Amino acid sequence: MKMSHVGIMVANMDKAVEFYTQALGLSVVMGKTAVEEERETAIGKMCVAVFGEGFQGFNIAHLVSTDGVGFELFEMKQHQERHVVDFSRIGLFHFSLQTDDFESVIEKVVALGGKVRMDIMRYHPEDDNKPYKMVYLEDPFGTLFELYSHTYSETYSSEYE
Repeated sequence: MKMSHVGIMVANMDKAVEFYTQALGLSVVMGKTAVEEERETAIGKMCVAVFGEGFQGFNIAHLVSTDGVGFELFEMKQHQERHVVDFSRIGLFHFSLQTDDFESVIEKVVALGGKVRMDIMRYHPEDDNKPYKMVYLEDPFGTLFELYSHTYSETYSSEYE
């Protein structure tokens, strides 16, 4: 199994594309595109099935990470409230990215309207041979994500102990 993409609701598509490309280094595959509520096309039928009657349409953009994982951004026409993480709900609550440019990415996130949610943490602070760092951040719309300095396998595998 390979990761294909993640879908993220945003309140301002232009700001979201700027944030995800400039702060996180994603590339645009398909820029801001309007999708209307309709039942004539395959995409129209799929959207009614997913969002339900009355979703009124949205803007969509497709971005991609350097390793090919897609980021599908949705800006719904209906009023949107800022995302608040509700830890009482079951389901996806964040995504994670890994970069070799850890501190610089954090600076870009803040400069482009995101937030740092915690102090940078080292998983193995007692071991200088394991400089693995992580931090929770959020995009300008409240979507929570983690940033890792090393790969997932390096960070967690007992093979790296």
